[in-house]
Amino acid sequence: MTPPFPPARPGSNVLPLRDLPNGASAVVSEMPLQDGCAERLEALGLRVGKVIEKVSGMPFHGPVTLLLDGRQIAIGWKISSSILVSPLKGRFSAHDRAGT
Repeated sequence: MTPPFPPARPGSNVLPLRDLPNGASAVVSEMPLQDGCAERLEALGLRVGKVIEKVSGMPFHGPVTLLLDGRQIAIGWKISSSILVSPLKGRFSAHDRAGT
């Protein structure tokens, strides 16, 4: 039986979006292909190569909130498990910059 989402690649800095720390920025590396959600995510502007910031992840498999192109969007935990991202080093969240 295969897992419902792709595992993070060993030896790389790619991880599921749900595991990205709150406030961290990343580049979308891989999008889900199944369940027909790819078209909806594309319509929201979420695609490979986009820089996103994870605003928050709710406990108990709740939604994940992202900052994408200056607007916040929320996606489900299961979908966030199948979106792979590469964290950006040295990128601070807008909340961190506001305090400096």
